[in-house]
Amino acid sequence: MNYSAIKYNDIANGTGVRTTLFVSGCRNHCKDCFQPETWDFDNGDPFTEEVEEQLLASLDSEYISGLTLLGGDPFEPENQKALLPFLRKVRAAYPDKNIWAYTGYVLDRDLIPGGRRWCEATGPMLDCIDILVDGPFVTEQKDITLKFKGSANQRVIDMTEYRRSGKILRLYEK
Repeated sequence: MNYSAIKYNDIANGTGVRTTLFVSGCRNHCKDCFQPETWDFDNGDPFTEEVEEQLLASLDSEYISGLTLLGGDPFEPENQKALLPFLRKVRAAYPDKNIWAYTGYVLDRDLIPGGRRWCEATGPMLDCIDILVDGPFVTEQKDITLKFKGSANQRVIDMTEYRRSGKILRLYEK
């Protein structure tokens, strides 16, 4: 897997101050995507063990709330397989930090068994995530007043509640 960028001390992609990893590779190709360069799976640099260690070290600061994954799309199967071992390391080292992930896929359609982006890593990866922002960016539903999402169709989902009850609890709704 490649990654396009890392942002340390990010305050835009989740609550608090975060470390944010922009993965490379996305098949959604949303119209007016804010980072079309991340569609290419070969964009950026290889996601090596050294990069993982740098990311883990960045989470060590008390003021860092957690990790955010976006891209590209972390839920492309190739990316899931590379990210799952890393997310397990984050969970083991920092159980009190939260993990957010952004995907253009829809949780209860695409990321379930039989869904178009389900693979052997999907369930365990979802188990590592606290907040999932799902759904493609839709230009016609763009709204800059929305919190943590770009278009009204997207959902900010409490994954802890989803795992507990199977119901989607949408956060930050107007």
